[in-house]
Amino acid sequence: MKIGEIVSNKILQGEYLQVQFYAPEICGIAAPGQFVHVKIARLRDRLLRRPFSICDVSEDGLLTVVYKVVGSGTEVLASLEPGTVCDLLGPLGKPFSLPADHELPIIVAGGYGAAATLLLAKRSPLKGVMLLGARSKEDLILTDVFANAGFTVKTATDDGSCGLHGRVTALLPETLAAHRDQKIKFYGCGPTPMLLALAKILQDKGYHNGELSLDHLMCCGVGACFACVVKVKADNADGWRYARTCKEGPVFRVNEVYLGDNDG
Repeated sequence: MKIGEIVSNKILQGEYLQVQFYAPEICGIAAPGQFVHVKIARLRDRLLRRPFSICDVSEDGLLTVVYKVVGSGTEVLASLEPGTVCDLLGPLGKPFSLPADHELPIIVAGGYGAAATLLLAKRSPLKGVMLLGARSKEDLILTDVFANAGFTVKTATDDGSCGLHGRVTALLPETLAAHRDQKIKFYGCGPTPMLLALAKILQDKGYHNGELSLDHLMCCGVGACFACVVKVKADNADGWRYARTCKEGPVFRVNEVYLGDNDG
């Protein structure tokens, strides 16, 4: 466990907020795709920690997390002022592996997936393409930050308020055609239905060089409670097994993703 003092806690955009902790120990070893388990100060009647994807880290020890108020835990977190100290456990989870120098990263993200893949984009040796989908324009976050990191950003919204009117996976054909002569490594993070749709497309087309973050609701965060399991492929009669997203994931290879019922 490590101490994280809140340095800033403010609105990022619309309903999204951004909190920065001073946590140099975690920043020094954090990898893209990992998360921190936060014991929120003043949340006295709720014992469980809350998992948050690591959005960014800085050399001076600032750990950035992006979140929305979706329950009592995040409601209290949103009220905490700079100087408040929280108990952090992390970095946790299996991270993304960085693309090789010659591999073009294509990131497919939905909603919060942008926050969970920003550090990956910043650390990628070759800057690639970010395909970002959301319900509406207000839910497209960090697009300017990805652009400043050197990525080409393409967007899709369910309501057509920005970019392509439709699902983010509909941006893939044109993107693949534009980079047909390059070695590509795929990354994905977002809602489970989007990730399963992406996995099916990539598996059907034979694109196995990629990794997807199968985030799931977590309790312990260290693999002890088995509350965050998802189904992954296995060499057995059923063709699948349960994997703990907090310990064996959240990042899995594209060809590991089980395309049947994956509700856990």
